[in-house]
Amino acid sequence: MALMLSPAATFFPVAGKPSAAATRSLLFTTSSSSSSKGRGGRGKVVAMADILGDFGARDPFPEEIASNFGEKTLGNVDTLHRILIPTLSVLSLSRVPLDAHPAPLSEEDARRLLFKVVGWRLLFPTKGDSDVLKLECVWKVRDQACGDELVARINKALDGAGHAPAALSFEPPNQVRAQLYTPSVGGLSANDFIIAARIDQINTKDLLPKKRVWAC
Repeated sequence: MALMLSPAATFFPVAGKPSAAATRSLLFTTSSSSSSKGRGGRGKVVAMADILGDFGARDPFPEEIASNFGEKTLGNVDTLHRILIPTLSVLSLSRVPLDAHPAPLSEEDARRLLFKVVGWRLLFPTKGDSDVLKLECVWKVRDQACGDELVARINKALDGAGHAPAALSFEPPNQVRAQLYTPSVGGLSANDFIIAARIDQINTKDLLPKKRVWAC
C-alpha cells in the first residue's frame, strides 16, 4: 500500500512560529481565475477548502496488482478507504500570531473557518439590527464560582494578546458566554478564530457539571 501526500497540504515549521505577515497565507489562498480577474482584476480571497490535507491510501495501479505486491505487504490491496490525518497547521492554530491589520471575512470564509474551532457558532445580526456578524461560545458550568473561575482563566490566557472578547460574562444560573468580533473591520476577521482557538486550549473539565452515572 503506497501513501501519497498532497502538495496542497500546509505545514508549519517544526521550530518557531510563523510571522504575522504569513497568518493569512496559512489560513487562506488567493484565487486568480479569469472569473475573479474579470471583476476589477483582483484575486478572490477564499478559505482553504481542506486544511486537514490529503494524506491516505490510494487504489493500486494495474502493474502493481500484477506484481503481487499485496502478498508481500501487510494489509489489503483493495484500498478504497481514505484516511485523513490532521496536519500541524490545524493543531497549531492557537499559535498563529494575530494580524496587526486584519481584513474582514466574508460569511463563506467564516463558515469554513468555523470547522477549525470547537464549540463556537456564528451569531448573525437579526433583521433590522445594526449589529455585526460575531463568533459565540457558551459553556455550561456547575455554579457561579466555576463561572467566575472560567472568566478569570480566559482573561488570563488572553492577557497581552491585544484582542479581547467583545463580551465575556457569567449568566445565571450556570453558563458563561463569550462573543468575538473585530471592531476595526465591522465584523469577523481571522484574529477572532485565532483567539477562539486559544480559548479552546483552556482546561475547563474541573468546572463543568458532573455527569450522572446510572447503575443498571
